[in-house]
Order: sequence, then structure tokens, then C-alpha cells
Amino acid sequence: EWDAFARTQLPAARIMSDKELRDHAKQILQAAAEDIDTAQSTEQQSEKSRGLGPPEGDEDSAASVHGSLRQLSGFSMSQLIAEYRALRATVLRLWFKQVSEVTDATSNDMIRFNESIDQALAESSDTFTNNAFRTRDTFLAILGHDLRSPLSTMAMSGEVLTKPDVGSEQTQEVGARIKRSAAMMSSMVVDLMEYSRTQLGAEIPINRQPADIAEICRAAGHDSGAAYPDCAIEVETSGDMTGCFDSVRLQQLFTNLLNNAAQYRSKDQPVVVCARGEPHEIVVQVKNQGPVIPADALRAIFDPLVRLARESHHDARPSTSLGLGLFVAREVTEAHGGTIIAQSSVGAGTVFTVCLPRREPQKSPEN
Repeated sequence: EWDAFARTQLPAARIMSDKELRDHAKQILQAAAEDIDTAQSTEQQSEKSRGLGPPEGDEDSAASVHGSLRQLSGFSMSQLIAEYRALRATVLRLWFKQVSEVTDATSNDMIRFNESIDQALAESSDTFTNNAFRTRDTFLAILGHDLRSPLSTMAMSGEVLTKPDVGSEQTQEVGARIKRSAAMMSSMVVDLMEYSRTQLGAEIPINRQPADIAEICRAAGHDSGAAYPDCAIEVETSGDMTGCFDSVRLQQLFTNLLNNAAQYRSKDQPVVVCARGEPHEIVVQVKNQGPVIPADALRAIFDPLVRLARESHHDARPSTSLGLGLFVAREVTEAHGGTIIAQSSVGAGTVFTVCLPRREPQKSPEN
């Protein structure tokens, strides 16, 4: 009956062999039978009924491997769950045909069977989901990497078209649009690659060198200005802005904050960067006037793939955000041992505050 039901799970089942369709059905049922005969405490029974019991053989349990193979075969999560639903119903129906009298022992066995199926489903779902996420993140990483070359060609073509001796004024305008679009897309690709890196288990690498935060902020303002030429960006600095940082990563961090501020700003107000050097840290604030961000949205604003809604009258252009810029900003900040917070109010506008601990360059050991 498992085989017959598995064949109905299209389109994946259409090209699968009988062995692939049956997969680990026998081992899953054997594990359930063994579990029924195993003594368990009340607490263990409660945990198992919620799918929290310890899997047999940990990650190599039959249910775990089944979930992984079903994901690779092209099954959907709903189809995986349907298999277990059909398995449960089939076993109970065949079981009742052999029961002449329902006793306490019979009821207990059936309860234990249902607990085992719940646990097996939880194990299969976990591996299915983990594999699906890893496949997605690997694809995104490859996509981001492969997009860099054509984007570079676009940017260089736009640069050529903007030269006065190349063509007409209209040609220069087209070149400027190409440069602006390439800058936006490049920022999105970089964010996509950093997101994929973190989701695949790798931390964002930090290469600390002597750096000047004031110069980094101005460079970030230039990058954001290329993507949003209609947005005025003001950079204000005070105090000692030097320390030991990864200047490339910090430029990415502040560019992301500026891009976000430019997207959600009031059109008649500039985006302001205020950076000041404190004795032990450097504090950078990126401010913009615009719609107030609700408190519940502020709590999730640094989560990946979160995008705020924009008022329709604010900007006719579509958003260029993937919802990854602020996530990457947080990851870079934390990799530097710093903190980042967001605040939003009617009077002060929206303010992102980044605090970066100041580190002196390490001295080379004397020979």
C-alpha cells in the first residue's frame, strides 16, 4: 500500500523506480515496532508525542535518510507529510482487522505506534527542510558569483558611454543610467553572496588593518550616490576616526545603510552620516527623515529577506532591495565585535547607530 500511494505523488514519482519509491518504508516500520517494545517514561512519551524524542541512530535514522532522499527526488514537503499520513492510516486499518478485543495493552501499543510515527515524521521533515535550505543557499551563492562578470561589463560600458567624446548628450544619459543600474545590481549581488556565505555555515571573514572611518564613510557616500544620484548625502565627522578595521567590509556596511536610508527618505531631505570618535569606540549614525517604522517592524528589521512597505507617493521607482542589506550590515558589525540598533520617531526620523570598538594595529614581534 505504501508503494501504491507513493506512485501517486507526481510529478516526482513518474520517473522513480520501485526501489526508490519504497525507499526506507520497511526500516521506518521496523523502528516503530522496536520502539513499541521499548520501555519509556512518562516524560519520554510526552516528548515523543511532540516529535522531540531522540531519533534512532541520530542523523542516520531511517526516517532522517528518507526525508533527505525524498527532497533530492523532487518531492514536496506536503507530499512527504502525506506519505506518513497514509502510512499511519494504513497500519491502523490493517491492525484493527486483527484485533478481536481492544484491551489496555492494545490501546497502549497503538498510542506508542502513533508516537513513533510522529517522531519519524519530525526527523524526515528536519532533514528535508535542511537539505532544501542548503540547496537554495548553494544556488544563490553560485548565482551571485556568476553575475559579477556581466555586471562588470555593464559598468564598464556605462563608463565609456558617459565620456563626452563618445556620442551625443542622449548617449551620455543612457551611459549614466547603465552605471547607476550596474551599481544597484552590484550591491544586491554582494549582499546575496554574503547572505549565502552565512547560511552555508561560514562566518564573514574580517581582515583588520589600520583604517580611517571618516574616509570609509565618504567612500560609502560615493557608492550610494552612484545608485541614488537624486539623494543628497551629508557626511559629518569629529574626533579620532582611526583604528584597526576591515575597511572593505565597513564600506559595504555603511553603503547598505545609506542605500536603505535613500530608499525610504523624504524626497526633500538629505541623508546624514554623523561619525564621532570616542576613547574606546567609534560611533556612526545614519539618519533619514521619512515614514516612521513601527516598533514591531524594528524588531525584525535586521532579519534576512525582510522588506519594509513604502508609501506609494514616496517614490515612483520600484525598490531595488532584496531584503538582505540590513542583515549583512548586522553581520559585518557583529564580526567587528560591535553593535547596531535602529530607532524611528516623528521628530528624529529613522536612525541606525553603529558602535565599533576601536582596536590598535597589532605590533610585529621584534626579531
